[in-house]
Amino acid sequence: MEPAFAAEMHADYERLTEEVRTLQTRMAEIRATADSDDGLISATVGGGGELIELWLDPRVYRTQDSGALAESITETIRQAARISQEEGLTIAASLLPPESTPDDTDLRFGPLLHRIDRRDGGR
Repeated sequence: MEPAFAAEMHADYERLTEEVRTLQTRMAEIRATADSDDGLISATVGGGGELIELWLDPRVYRTQDSGALAESITETIRQAARISQEEGLTIAASLLPPESTPDDTDLRFGPLLHRIDRRDGGR
């Protein structure tokens, strides 16, 4: 491999790595909140869909149906996670095919960075 080509390839890897790290930082800052249909539950998740905050209005205890409450909490968290995925997809759009959707896209870039580092000789 010619030295100029190798240097250009290394520079491309460096740019891609930096862009992915910037995306990771932006995605870590995502906070997505959803409310239940009745407004009694609110869930906030982070960029990875992890639950950060769950708020329950005291009125949720008026009904003794724990199954319905659990279902409503779960659905609210799912909604927040979906919003988070969509925000992440928007942030990462420059690195993804245009037809990417939250359902078919893994926005965890750690494995990609590891592969880039290995491919670039660990530099």
